[in-house]
Amino acid sequence: MARKGSSGRWLQEHRDDPYVKRARERGYRARSAFKLEEIQARDRLLRPGMTVVDLGAAPGGWTQFAVHALGGKGRVIALDMLPMTPVAGADCVQGDFREQCVLERLQVLVGERAVDLVMSDMAPNISGVKVADQARAMHLAELALEFAKDNLVAGGALLVKVFQGEGFDAYVRELRAAFGRVATRKPGASRGRSPEHYLVACGYRL
Repeated sequence: MARKGSSGRWLQEHRDDPYVKRARERGYRARSAFKLEEIQARDRLLRPGMTVVDLGAAPGGWTQFAVHALGGKGRVIALDMLPMTPVAGADCVQGDFREQCVLERLQVLVGERAVDLVMSDMAPNISGVKVADQARAMHLAELALEFAKDNLVAGGALLVKVFQGEGFDAYVRELRAAFGRVATRKPGASRGRSPEHYLVACGYRL
């Protein structure tokens, strides 16, 4: 019964969420688009002419926002293990980023062009076991960083979702060793109870 009650509260909260309502009004597929919008207003990560890779893209809110921000000049490549309705102006790949064959398909799309920005909103399926969930989340963040190191142009940027807990501080140190500037963001669209934060790493050092 507790689970049913909790589910009911979540549904009510979702219906009442102002960001959900705004997303519908703006034509965004998810409220998460407003997290990227807020980060963009502060950090100016997206600019016309860029090549952007969006990891953990489904249902496509970040992809939509990125395509709009590039103004038809540049390229957005989106990947998620879940099926995602295509976004006009973006190349979409379905598959598990942790699998080598999927990573190879992504690399084919990227081609020889250096990437200007890697965005990762990837998160694991939550099991409820805090230690295990944190380890899975940090593993995804590490994979995003590895991909960024392999593909970013000099001076490029990484925007990655992380959860505060075991491994967070070490990950920040790793970012600071590879990028000129690292900042932590907690957008207003992130629910208050969520442990998620976003790390903005700019000025990649090849």
